[in-house]
Amino acid sequence: MHLAILTPDPADETYAERWREAYEQYRIAFAAAGVETFASSWVDPWPADVDAILPLRAWGYHKRAMLWAERLADPPAPLINPAHLLRWNTDKTYLSALAEAGVPVAPTVFTDTLDQVILDKAFASLGCEQMVVKPAISAGSFQTYLLGKGEAAPDVPGLLMLQPYLDAVRGEGELSLFYFGGALSHAVRKVAVGGDFRVQPQFGGQVDAIVPTREMRALAETTLAAAPEGAVYARIDLIRGTDEDLKLMEMEAIEPDLYLGYSQGATSRFVRAVLAAI
Repeated sequence: MHLAILTPDPADETYAERWREAYEQYRIAFAAAGVETFASSWVDPWPADVDAILPLRAWGYHKRAMLWAERLADPPAPLINPAHLLRWNTDKTYLSALAEAGVPVAPTVFTDTLDQVILDKAFASLGCEQMVVKPAISAGSFQTYLLGKGEAAPDVPGLLMLQPYLDAVRGEGELSLFYFGGALSHAVRKVAVGGDFRVQPQFGGQVDAIVPTREMRALAETTLAAAPEGAVYARIDLIRGTDEDLKLMEMEAIEPDLYLGYSQGATSRFVRAVLAAI
């Protein structure tokens, strides 16, 4: 069996020193199951002579969204996750669709322009003192800003999403549940530290394994049920709202960090889910 794993644009220096180590972990895991893998930059034509294509290391797709959309429109081999799910998950307006389906989503305002008037109205409607602003097509906190009332609107092109800053990111943290083949694998919590608002480890965020509560599982599984079908892997990010109820922050089904090292057997569960899908 042959599996292509998508990797970053070689010309994008942001990921030049990081992706090879991450790819190697998956190569070793799949080799143990008798699967040969090879790296394929997502910006190049995708391979056709493979059993499946795994986009887990397609870092930087959000920077060239039009090319990404072209690639998803006509994949030459089966994608894991499937193309229709990846298309849906690319643009974070999917949060509006999930909210309409009854999923409790963190309050979000979408706008294709941002000036001081729009920013002030968003502060009023969201009822917050600080706000997180980022592109609707984004990953890894790319072009993400934390603004207080009265601060100038950032100059970020394209559709933007505005969400209230929630103190829980420095307390209980952002709670991530991982599902492989529709079944819960493991969970972690990510806490922002050092005055930062971003929870990713590259920004100093602390990560710990947790046992998800019934409340966490219920919201994560409600989210999966409302999303397009076919998720072989998904990370469901939750956070405690100002009303003390859990809210969905994001569902990541393209290239999330799966934090496999935080749960014994997680790597094997992931590999089995991929092979079952193939």
